[in-house]
Amino acid sequence: MNNIKIEVVCGGEKKLITATKGHILSKVLSENGFTVETLCAGNGTCGKCEVLVNGESKRSCKYILNEDITVILNEKTNIQSISGAAETEVFSGKGCFVLDIGTTTLALALVSLETKETVKVFTGDNPQKAFGADVITRIEKCRDGELEGLNKVLITAINKLIEKFSKLYDLSGVNTMYVAGNTTMLHLFLKVDCSSIGVAPYTPKFLESMKAESESLGILKKLEIITLPGVSSFVGADIVAGMNLTSLPEEGKYYLLIDLGTNAEVVLYNSKKALCTAAAAGPCFEGANISSGMSGSDGAVNTFDIVEGEKKFTTIGNKEAKGICGTGLIDIIAALRREEIIDDTGFMEEDEYEISGGVTLIGKDIRQFQLAKSAVLSAAETLAEVEGIELQDIDKLYISGGFSSHINVENAVYVGLLPKSLKERCTALNNSSLLGSIKYALNKNDLKVFTENTQYVDLSQNPSFTERFMDNMYFE
Repeated sequence: MNNIKIEVVCGGEKKLITATKGHILSKVLSENGFTVETLCAGNGTCGKCEVLVNGESKRSCKYILNEDITVILNEKTNIQSISGAAETEVFSGKGCFVLDIGTTTLALALVSLETKETVKVFTGDNPQKAFGADVITRIEKCRDGELEGLNKVLITAINKLIEKFSKLYDLSGVNTMYVAGNTTMLHLFLKVDCSSIGVAPYTPKFLESMKAESESLGILKKLEIITLPGVSSFVGADIVAGMNLTSLPEEGKYYLLIDLGTNAEVVLYNSKKALCTAAAAGPCFEGANISSGMSGSDGAVNTFDIVEGEKKFTTIGNKEAKGICGTGLIDIIAALRREEIIDDTGFMEEDEYEISGGVTLIGKDIRQFQLAKSAVLSAAETLAEVEGIELQDIDKLYISGGFSSHINVENAVYVGLLPKSLKERCTALNNSSLLGSIKYALNKNDLKVFTENTQYVDLSQNPSFTERFMDNMYFE
């Protein structure tokens, strides 16, 4: 017999699924709508995909199905409002969906076209994490012939979000879905091979706005799908949406937008043009590549300080500490630097620093953070140099990303993630991709002002960036 029966116990509920003998457990779980993180791309090194198989802890990315099993895992979909998008329970019936496909998370908003308000936002994990934490890994998986799997798990997750809305509202008047995300995510959403993005000359199959019918994509509700346009392979529609949210600066002024997601995109723009780039920051801000890292969910250490030698921290949901999310990582490193537990090179004499229980920070984590923070700051400095201005000439700094509204700006500046000269001009936008897409859905304003006059700066070809990157690795 080639068929394997798997009883999945999740959140107190049981579901029976079937799979083919010899398949990998993590892939089978993801394809059936269960969230499994394999941030190491299935190499078995991160340990974040562990589940209970017949009562024993197993790494699901390495578990080959040979017999009927029972799997116990924890899964939940967070339901929350997005900061800046005031929710209302009133819905007249005529509306649209707005979807942001992040590398780590998904956010789906129902927007009333009559009241011009966001009715509700549902968020959840992007299950493509089962294929790897970052876009480069997923591009490689696509090249290896796994486009269908990458697309299937994403569509399944989107359908689950739509189902949550259908239980609350009459969606008969909702006929359109606007979609933003980075260029790779939009390719995978539309089931378009994105392999060409990963090899020189890094050419995407499309950057323009695309239209499709939902049935052709496997989305359960009948909708016209409209994706927002992007700029380049590594600066996509999510950044265009972010610029749309802020609008263009007044004549003679400059804005700087830094999107701190699984990757980091940086845009410097004025009323006439924009310079943009992608900084290879790695996914540490989302908890990946950090030994005790996790996404911003219950149990994640999200603030930290040391007061008179005593550790002070909070966790999301006020739960027992299970790991460290992006804001917590920034705070921990800032506190350890102030206490001189970490020196200016990033060296920590002890092997690990315990936050609580089994939640620790190790030397490798500090190095991952240094790589990320240096990439972000160096990218901002390089764009300013290309434009011929100083960072202090910038009028507003916008930071975006799932955790941006909770970031301690003072700590972020102290550890060298954000420019010191812009500390007092910093505004957090949270999910600027979703909010900028909602603005577009309501106003239908011309996005060409953000795409046609935007120049991509390749940092790998900029000697100045390389020099800055080495210098900015240090802590002051």
